[in-house]
Amino acid sequence: MSAVEFIEPLTAAEGIRIASELFRSTHGEEPDGVWAAPGRVNLIGEHTDYNAGLCLPIALPHRTYIALKRREDTVVRVVSDVSPEQVAQSDLAGLEAGGVEGWSAYPVGVAWALRKAGFDAVQGFDAAFASCVPLGSGLSSSAAMTCSTALALDEAYGLGYGESDSGRVTLINAAITSENDMAGASTGGLDQNASMRCTPGHALLLDCRPELSALESVSQKAFDLDAYGLELLVVDTQAPHQLNDGQYAQRRSTCEEAAKILGVKDLREASDAIYESDDADKALAETLSALPDETMKKRVRHVVTEIERVRQFVDAFAKGDVAQAGKLFNASHDSLASDYEVTVPELDVAVEVARANGAYGARMTGGGFGGSIIALVDKGRSQEVAQKIADEFERRGFHEPRALAAFAADSAQRVA
Repeated sequence: MSAVEFIEPLTAAEGIRIASELFRSTHGEEPDGVWAAPGRVNLIGEHTDYNAGLCLPIALPHRTYIALKRREDTVVRVVSDVSPEQVAQSDLAGLEAGGVEGWSAYPVGVAWALRKAGFDAVQGFDAAFASCVPLGSGLSSSAAMTCSTALALDEAYGLGYGESDSGRVTLINAAITSENDMAGASTGGLDQNASMRCTPGHALLLDCRPELSALESVSQKAFDLDAYGLELLVVDTQAPHQLNDGQYAQRRSTCEEAAKILGVKDLREASDAIYESDDADKALAETLSALPDETMKKRVRHVVTEIERVRQFVDAFAKGDVAQAGKLFNASHDSLASDYEVTVPELDVAVEVARANGAYGARMTGGGFGGSIIALVDKGRSQEVAQKIADEFERRGFHEPRALAAFAADSAQRVA
């Protein structure tokens, strides 16, 4: 059986070189600069962001680099190291939502969204992308692209929002609008906040209640794996990963309908009421009994319990209770499999093998329907556990998985 592939992050020097060389060979001049934004892993808190809940992402060391130069017209020309011979071109003038097809909708959409938000100074640009964030892996390669673009345009056009945490929220909103309205890929904001606001050695506790200000909505929680002799193994199952086939939107609308039936503004309100009561189990049962069908009950049960699991994980990790943190990983995955029904056989098998081979806990991460799992393992065991998963995949005839070791890295930055 073949050795599992481990995806190493590009060094900053490598990312700068690849993006700059591609820019020069494609556009025939020097870029104004190079910026980079990371992919992310969500430790826990899945499908909670659009329910005003809690999430706990970290930024990956794996990131997307953009070499960019501003233009004096409204034309956008972009190229990627995935297909370096294919240059995509669009014009921002008169552009409407959904007006760009293919991958270039993501970066073009950022400029379009900024202009739509009233930033008339933003014109066209030439850009070249180089990335080591695995595509279609559930590690948010799309947010790495939109956030790197937003930060680059912010500086290239002198908007001044990238220099502060609160200012970055404006850029995050442009990245979200690009994904939702130009690329047609539903996103609740977790990925973009992680890419733009995470700090090294910390997880970002993101509170998605809309009434909170940008600064009120995040707090940094120490996530030092070395302190507890741990590694966070990420395994990209390479199962087809699709969020824009209606499944995501269907679950989101079910949650919104349930909130109306329960008479709350969102499921966060329901979760808080349940877990602030004297008897959470009884309160949960009463809440679910008010809903009309089994599918809706299951969806709501996942969301309200997952929000509470985020709180419990933060507390457990802060105390060094690795066993409890692992149990919460496991409970999260089991809920996503049985109640939210967003796992696929590859995700379930990868989790099962990781648990059977000594992981403290394992769960799918991201939106589901493919993508990646994460496992909390003892330091030095990532390769071994990943190989066991790869061997089982080969036995079952699944696609060959890939793996990477994650740690809490920095957010989007200018790198050259």
